[in-house]
Amino acid sequence: MCKLKALKDILTADDISQILHESSSDMSEEIDFESFLRAYLDLQGRATAKLGNTKLKNSSSFLKARTTTIRHNISESEKASYVAHINSFLREDKFLKDYLPIDPSGNELFELVKGGVLLCKLINVAVPGTIDERAINTKKVVNPWERNENHTLCLNSAKAIGCTVVNIGTQDLVEARPHLVVGLISQIIKIQLLADLNLKKTPQLVELVEDSKDVEELLGLAPEKVLLKWMNFHLKKAGYKKQVNNFSSDLKDGEAYAHLLNALAPEHGTTTTLDTKDPTERANLIIEQAEKLDCKRYVTPQDIVEGSPNLNLAFVAQIFQNRNGLSADTKNISFAEMMEDDAQTSREERCFRLWINSLGTDTYINNLFDNVRTGWPLLEVLDKIAPGSVNWKQATKPPIKMPFRKVENCNQVIRIGKELNFSLVNVAGNDIVQGNKKLILAFLWQLMRFTMLQLLKNLRFHAQGKEITDADILNWANKKVKSAGRKSQVESFKDKSLSNGTFFLELLSAVEPRVVNWSVVTKGETDEDKKLNATYIISVARKLGCSIFLLPEDIIEVNQKMILTLTASIMYWSLQHKADTPETIPEEDNAASDESPAAATDGENASP
Repeated sequence: MCKLKALKDILTADDISQILHESSSDMSEEIDFESFLRAYLDLQGRATAKLGNTKLKNSSSFLKARTTTIRHNISESEKASYVAHINSFLREDKFLKDYLPIDPSGNELFELVKGGVLLCKLINVAVPGTIDERAINTKKVVNPWERNENHTLCLNSAKAIGCTVVNIGTQDLVEARPHLVVGLISQIIKIQLLADLNLKKTPQLVELVEDSKDVEELLGLAPEKVLLKWMNFHLKKAGYKKQVNNFSSDLKDGEAYAHLLNALAPEHGTTTTLDTKDPTERANLIIEQAEKLDCKRYVTPQDIVEGSPNLNLAFVAQIFQNRNGLSADTKNISFAEMMEDDAQTSREERCFRLWINSLGTDTYINNLFDNVRTGWPLLEVLDKIAPGSVNWKQATKPPIKMPFRKVENCNQVIRIGKELNFSLVNVAGNDIVQGNKKLILAFLWQLMRFTMLQLLKNLRFHAQGKEITDADILNWANKKVKSAGRKSQVESFKDKSLSNGTFFLELLSAVEPRVVNWSVVTKGETDEDKKLNATYIISVARKLGCSIFLLPEDIIEVNQKMILTLTASIMYWSLQHKADTPETIPEEDNAASDESPAAATDGENASP
């Protein structure tokens, strides 16, 4: 602070130190950006007063008041577009139909968000089945506790479908801070609109590539990149000479849209659109033409002319959904079928991908096995969970042209893993570079498990440095359930009795009695009942505050790895909120020695 030019000419170092001590007794602790700005505003105010209310030289005019840091503007056009989306997709919802349609011109959207139901429902529209609606508090008037539960459920579920919510808390949703609300809604809608932009959902996309090597490249692309590739594929066929590289400036003149719509819907084709010189008039004609394909929700002519990236992306995605213009050539589709993983590998890939993205690292993972081959995303994760472990001077950031640089990155990943006592016998960095799925999953499992155990160890202040083991977690869960007067007990994280969900429901009820509504719980005797219980367990755990990425199938099939993550997450929440005494957190017990770190350190040994 003493080095800031706007302050040092007015206040001495002692003045600044004294003022800062008034708000913080510990000057050695780190502060976040918002705290820094509050401190700066305080100093700015004192300096201004000392000058007799003369504006500070070099001071920033955007810092106006202590109650806010930066004034965030939202796009009214984006807001109106998202409101139209909500009105369309949720108009038949039994709970929300009394509140819809929302008027986009006022604050109705933000008022409705405050109750916590709307965003939960929107997540289920984007990725059906993400939230068990039995877990949503849908009373007309919810109390603060119930409202907070809804927001917690929303944020943890948003993470579980791939949203980035690192900078959003429940209080932001309670207050319905416009820029954060619109930003989150934008992410949810984007996930919905881009859901089919992959080979699994739309195998016809293989038409965009020429051979199996290109298919692998396509698998690693972000959905929006696939959308651009699809658009350029049709534009090239239509004779359009330019390349569209973004959803903003490259679409402003409307020419690409005109060629795309003429190519996809020749029955509605017209030369008038391209002949029109006025950009706004051309944009009008584009929207009229798109409406004939039932694409009319996301953009106005002004949005096209101004190059709104979010709304243009939504518009192009809607065109893709309604008419992708791809053939169903079975010969080509065989490429896509060759790339499919087995069900468990696919579920684990999804879990680890979403977990990594939830950490707030700079690299967003779209396809786990392809994206980690540079080693860089894994180094970012290691730096998050073991700060200081990465030697960034010896790391190379993508794009990486020289293969040996990727090997160097991955060798450092393996070296750090060994320093963290991961079981990596006969595993080399080149295995990651080559995309060895089995070894990548085994490494990531150990990484996730290490993170969970460290979190628990850090909370267990009375453990005197003793490592937390899988057995500790199992014993804690059994004793927690028993202390609540329940009879369920499990022998290991592979115990088949876990498949009916009863134990987890009793555990959740033991750590927070009001969180489980027993009237909606089934006996778990049939496959359908097990699925209902498993879905409910995941939503209740997220509603409680657990950040988890497993699927109902992981509970039903008793996937040992995912069962451990669920139990550990519940334990972590309980220790955070209930201040468990040492007696309720048992020491390691030989009865569950098959779950010790030695048994579960290797990803293979941790398999069901």
